[in-house]
Amino acid sequence: MPVFDHDHIVITGARENNLKNVSLRIPKRKITIFTGVSGSGKSSIVFDTIAAESTRLLNENFSMFVRNFLPRIPQPDTDAIENLSMAVIVDQKRLGGGSHSTVGTITDIAPILRLLFARVGQPHIGQASLFSFNDPQGMCPECSGLGRRLGVDMGKAVDMSRSLREGAIRLPDYAVDGLELNMVIQAGALDPDKKLNTYSEDELDRLLYAKARKVQMDFAGKAMNMTVEGVIEKFTNKYIKQDVKTKSERTQRAVVPFLTEGPCTSCRGARLSQATLACRINGRNIAEMTSIEIGQLIDVIREIDDAVAEPIVRSLTERLQHLVDIGLDYLTLDRETDTLSGGESQRVKMVKHLSGSLVDVTYIFDEPSVGLHPRDVHRLNELLQRLRDKGTTVIVVEHDPDVIKVADHIVDVGPRAGSRGGQIVYEGSFHGLLDSGTLTGNYMRRPLLLKQECRQPSGKLSIRDASLHNLRHVNVDIPTGVLTVVTGVAGSGKSTLINELFLQQHPDAIVIDQSAVGVSTRSNPATYTGIMDDIRKAFASANKVNQGLFSFNSKGACENCQGLGVVYTDLAFLDSVKLPCEACCGRRFKEEVLAYQLHGKSIVEVLEMTVEQALDFFQLKDVVRKLQAMSDVGLNYITLGQPLSTLSGGECQRIKLASELHKDGSIYVMDEPTTGLHMSDIGLLMEIMNRLVDKGNTVIVIEHNLDVISQADWIIDMGPDGGSRGGQIVFEGKPEHIIQTKQSLTGDYLK
Repeated sequence: MPVFDHDHIVITGARENNLKNVSLRIPKRKITIFTGVSGSGKSSIVFDTIAAESTRLLNENFSMFVRNFLPRIPQPDTDAIENLSMAVIVDQKRLGGGSHSTVGTITDIAPILRLLFARVGQPHIGQASLFSFNDPQGMCPECSGLGRRLGVDMGKAVDMSRSLREGAIRLPDYAVDGLELNMVIQAGALDPDKKLNTYSEDELDRLLYAKARKVQMDFAGKAMNMTVEGVIEKFTNKYIKQDVKTKSERTQRAVVPFLTEGPCTSCRGARLSQATLACRINGRNIAEMTSIEIGQLIDVIREIDDAVAEPIVRSLTERLQHLVDIGLDYLTLDRETDTLSGGESQRVKMVKHLSGSLVDVTYIFDEPSVGLHPRDVHRLNELLQRLRDKGTTVIVVEHDPDVIKVADHIVDVGPRAGSRGGQIVYEGSFHGLLDSGTLTGNYMRRPLLLKQECRQPSGKLSIRDASLHNLRHVNVDIPTGVLTVVTGVAGSGKSTLINELFLQQHPDAIVIDQSAVGVSTRSNPATYTGIMDDIRKAFASANKVNQGLFSFNSKGACENCQGLGVVYTDLAFLDSVKLPCEACCGRRFKEEVLAYQLHGKSIVEVLEMTVEQALDFFQLKDVVRKLQAMSDVGLNYITLGQPLSTLSGGECQRIKLASELHKDGSIYVMDEPTTGLHMSDIGLLMEIMNRLVDKGNTVIVIEHNLDVISQADWIIDMGPDGGSRGGQIVFEGKPEHIIQTKQSLTGDYLK
């Protein structure tokens, strides 16, 4: 009889992306941490193999009708995966949800708080739904529960000095000679050649504010009934009353410049009806409670002494305590989820699972330490251990040594990145890793050294009386011509100071932040960095043909697969099958394009080159400069045509860095550039930063990583804590002096 190993997830022959026939046994009901250099294959094992197969198998339990609405996940390229349990994936994707989604709603704390007010609030007004700004009966009727009134910026939307035919209406959808404008002109019997500042009050009203009505109109000689409304009236109904944040990014970009915003005059930002706001517990209404920081709100809830409320209070304090335990005590329940950082979003998602009753599932975390100050890492570790102790399997992709230490089992993937990785170089305990001789093991043993010889600043950039969010009359000088690191615990005010106030004063600064790289199968390193345009021109010039032929998104695309390189066969309710295109054999181009060459290479052969090979091949000055930037950030091994969708998070961050490096600027602002980077990659990053400073630039970095902080010329430490207990400058100076500052939490961890 076969022996079943139910205590391990067993993977045999995994070959996703760069994996080289990997076989693994991952212990269940333990914490297993996957580490290794960026691009080594960690995510290929954890997300593209384990998580993908678990999700695919779970989806197969649904009826074919339901499966047609679920994402179609292909079977991972492996020989076998055994003993999988349901996977719960907690990633760094930011929480969206528009204006109606808050920390309270996403953590399911808001419904419990609403129930509390429905039971013991005075005067009693009815059921819990009346305390929701998403419910028509509870929301403020003036602002539809948004708390603020969006209006149209008339100065930008309408040019009164022009006629309609001269483009007086600047709003999207109202192009001169366009259908929408023509309908308004016909319905209102308006003169399109008359300047708007000469219109009568009645004419302006018909043009701008006319209510929706059916009008018979003439189109190409045919009479048709059309619904027509004034320009501002329609814009308001379409983009303001429906919440513009729920529209596509493209629509938002077109519409937002014409909007102006202010607090709702009726509810004053509370988002609820007057009757709801009149209901109070211990002198506070529900809007006031949700605006109190979570760390203080727990004490407010505990003060509620009512036998009816006792079980509700117990449930509320338990959930709020989870948020405090994970270091989010500085947030408020009314904070909109789309304003949270990637790290904050991930920790909010974690809290949801802590309150759940599921056991024997597999929790998969993607770098949960991102955005955490060293002081808060122990809180994360305790949360991971608590999940494990509930009887669940915890799998973590992580680079932070302090998180790796708590692993029951460690898998080190390497030895290098890309084609030089994809193998398991170590499996075992933390102490075994230190002696393993792997890149990770060697870097874990290195001591932290403080920079002794710091550069002298050439000047200063001053911020005076900064008072935004939790900043309280902050005055700070940022030295120029040096590397400045702004640090402090989460919520201390770093991003407010630099990303909002500093950048308002210096809009020409080059910003390298954590926003996502567009990851489609049609974008690759060559297109993203801009060298593809130069390559196409070079091919076109050498062969005297149209440069569109050398794009698989244009004239050169294989007609069978439209330049994708693969053909999807739709099997109705079953998963679609992805097969290499038979016409182009996966090369994405027409056969005729491959006959054209540049220095003996076809366009396909050029796109298959690694950055390292391309540097030897190309002589074009602009191409070499951009390729060198990719090489400088440690991306030598990726090919020019590799789809961005196959790159790891750390690789995406670095390709973005490379695309910005060749720009000429005097001030660089980097927001947590070590996100997704292995300890060995941080050395490369430091070299890039130092090179920028040595060229005379000012580099400002928001960072928690101690390797970066210790090598700064100047440190600005914010705190002393997060939220209302933060917003102050705790320390300004050189690394050697911060360790002597008692009130600096960062200084304690640099010792």
